[in-house]
Amino acid sequence: MEQNYLPLFRKYRPQSFKDVVGQESLVKALSNAIELNRIANAYLFCGPRGTGKTSTARILAKSLNCEHGPTLEPCQKCASCIDITNTSGLDVIEIDAASNRGIQDAKELISQVQYAPINGKYKIFIIDEVHMLSNDAFNALLKTFEEPPKNVIFILATTEPHKVLETIVSRCQRFDLRRITTDDIIKRLREISDIENIKINDDALFTIAKNVSGGLRDSLALLDQVSILGVKDEIDKDLIEELLGKINFDVLLNLLKNINEENIEQTLISVDKIYIKGNEPRNLAENFIEFLRNVILVLNSANPANIL
Repeated sequence: MEQNYLPLFRKYRPQSFKDVVGQESLVKALSNAIELNRIANAYLFCGPRGTGKTSTARILAKSLNCEHGPTLEPCQKCASCIDITNTSGLDVIEIDAASNRGIQDAKELISQVQYAPINGKYKIFIIDEVHMLSNDAFNALLKTFEEPPKNVIFILATTEPHKVLETIVSRCQRFDLRRITTDDIIKRLREISDIENIKINDDALFTIAKNVSGGLRDSLALLDQVSILGVKDEIDKDLIEELLGKINFDVLLNLLKNINEENIEQTLISVDKIYIKGNEPRNLAENFIEFLRNVILVLNSANPANIL
């Protein structure tokens, strides 16, 4: 029987610290903590979506609960590592705060804290989108965060740290994950494209990388979407821009030319053609503003080549 298709962002999810892209300071801090055996009872990972918060939480859990651990290189083969990879373990519990945000959910979590770990050394609770918890739930967890039972670790992840109760934040070691640079995203996409035999040129990878707001997961989702087209033919920039709803350079240049010549009829015809192709007026406005910004930068630069 053929295996079910696994999306690229799941297939290439980081499984150890060396796989984490673009978060060197975070990896260094957590690695040092493991090597020095200075493990905190609570961590808070903040950052934009798709930058590695939940993945890093799982890797930390693996590193601590691997049968060879604490280690920087989880074996990926022991029962604990496999359970964490499959999110099916009893010692590492993942909770979606968006769906479990009430006081009763918090009390249930507190009751689970009392049980000792079964296979691993630690009982670890990963709470994703923790900012979604209600104030009552936060307050119920305060005492547990302040004096957790031995060998219990909380790892909180959020895209909106300002919504997390300050008294909770003060009890955590906070790490802010940064947006992943365009160069790092391109490098990773190229590695995966070569492994998966996806024919895609560098311009197309650059277009993906600059349009995902520093999120590697979103870039992998987009690469996955176009990958089927890259089996026989090479994927280029135009295809990516079409999928993103971006209006290409030539169309915008022609629109600017018509406006500059004060040709109202041709300007309206150009706008109508763009609209008929499925682009919303807001999308046209955003693309045209970006295009004008680039034109202004080039025209006012002493060295246009550097800007380009």
